[in-house]
Amino acid sequence: FVLGLSQSGFHRLSYTEWGAADAVHVVVCVHGDTRNARDFGVLAQALQSRCRVLCPDVVGRGQSDWLARKEDYAYPQYLADMTAVIARATEHLLPDARIDWVGTSMGGLIGILIAAQPRHPIRRLVLNDIGPSVPKAALERIAS
Repeated sequence: FVLGLSQSGFHRLSYTEWGAADAVHVVVCVHGDTRNARDFGVLAQALQSRCRVLCPDVVGRGQSDWLARKEDYAYPQYLADMTAVIARATEHLLPDARIDWVGTSMGGLIGILIAAQPRHPIRRLVLNDIGPSVPKAALERIAS
């Protein structure tokens, strides 16, 4: 677990880890809205001999804590939480840590938003079921 911080206090973020803890190559795999870290088990097992793979449960999903306030379930919170996970995963690589990000749907959007920040740590961004823009019809279908 790693600790995240919301307006209501601290919460635990669970993540599953494969590969050597001191690996220079770090891959972070983040799931979609209604899913969890276990979505990436097969990929992580395939990569673990070459890199360290971290698969976090986004807050309110999987083994991570729930937030006290429903309005805190938003991208600013998810980015702050994933920053804590990245910091934990790359502390042995600082200050020049670079990670590869694999994101499905919401996990892809989190990766896009992190990669849009100055001095971001993402070297490669692999997206599944999301892109930099989502057509209005697709958003309406998701909402329904």
